[in-house]
Amino acid sequence: MNPSDLQTVYEQLKTQAARVIVGQEAALELLTIALLTGGHVLLEGVPGTGKTLMAKTLAQLVQAQFTRIQFTPDLMPSDILGTSVFDIQSGQFYLKKGPIFTQILLADEINRAPAKTQSALLEAMEERQVNLEGQCHFLDAPFMVIATQNPIEYEGTYPLPEAQLDRFLFKILITYSPLETEIEILNRYHNGFDAHNLAATGLKPILSAAGVLKARQVIQQVIVEQGILRYIAQLAAASRQSPDLLLGASPRASTHVLLAAKTCAALRGRDYVTPDDVKFVLPPIYRHRLLLRPEAEIEGLNADTVIQRLLGQIEIPR
Repeated sequence: MNPSDLQTVYEQLKTQAARVIVGQEAALELLTIALLTGGHVLLEGVPGTGKTLMAKTLAQLVQAQFTRIQFTPDLMPSDILGTSVFDIQSGQFYLKKGPIFTQILLADEINRAPAKTQSALLEAMEERQVNLEGQCHFLDAPFMVIATQNPIEYEGTYPLPEAQLDRFLFKILITYSPLETEIEILNRYHNGFDAHNLAATGLKPILSAAGVLKARQVIQQVIVEQGILRYIAQLAAASRQSPDLLLGASPRASTHVLLAAKTCAALRGRDYVTPDDVKFVLPPIYRHRLLLRPEAEIEGLNADTVIQRLLGQIEIPR
């Protein structure tokens, strides 16, 4: 497999996804980039915009085990990780694994659970392993967390700590569909589409778990010139010096930009990274990591406008 082959696979994936998802092409591309990069995604959008459907569709397209957890204020860490259970017949304890032992985990409304429960995901997201009862249990590859949150309703929610936000590769904003797209959605439901029965759509898997890991090896070989590496580092440095920000991009953010840009290049059939690849992946990587100054918020700025300012400040390498 080479980048040209990977581009063909991605085109097939988009064609199959279009059987289920109308619109949201950019969000689907970023989800695919995250999966092949080995990162996690935070989807932010109001209810009813297809966040869960996108996660389920991606899991089916790559033949990955899919599990959904509804985060609530009374959810405990053991409800996610699992716990030891005593077997009366054998007289011994055995591990009852929690729903985190999957490949694609949908953490629905993650900000509704308290910090102690949210932190149960940190080790799994970073190390791809879980420590229970003094034993280390490795998670099946590929492992990916897709978390969702509602940007409107904050009552009864717990903001994600910066340490956890930094573990997410992307923060993808899911917006309302344009008029013509929504009409197409209505037509599909009118003609019998059922979001709970994806098999009826004829959705065919494109990749396997082994195929995802093989694709990652191809992406690793993508060439990155020194000028691109300097460009990524300069953007991070500019964010830390920006008068609009209290907190700029971390070194982890820079490594995420590099890895995601390599995946983006491969999905577009190239074995080298261009500045456009960096500019495409930068906003969803930076937007949940930047902390604006109060004065900037009063001026009406948000993370995305500051990111565009940063991109305008740094000379694009030739």
